[in-house]
Amino acid sequence: MYYLYVLSSLKFENKFYIGVTSNLKRRLHQHNKGWSKSTKPYIPWALVYSEEYKTKEAAYKREWFLKSPKGYLEKKRIFNSLKKEDKV
Repeated sequence: MYYLYVLSSLKFENKFYIGVTSNLKRRLHQHNKGWSKSTKPYIPWALVYSEEYKTKEAAYKREWFLKSPKGYLEKKRIFNSLKKEDKV
């Protein structure tokens, strides 16, 4: 299985990261150890959202969509729902 995942920085409000992996626990550990150049400045991270896919291609297609202009509203909806959950 492959996962599209969203991380939220615990140090910087409104800082999110979207990625794909086959092992969520390992990948979160790598982000929090600073092994990813793009997420290192915003450590620590928490996994706040994930979607499961049977193929790597399907997971990457979803990631590409969310990072594209066409997926902006969907990404915004996901992020807003995460922010509301924090306030509950």
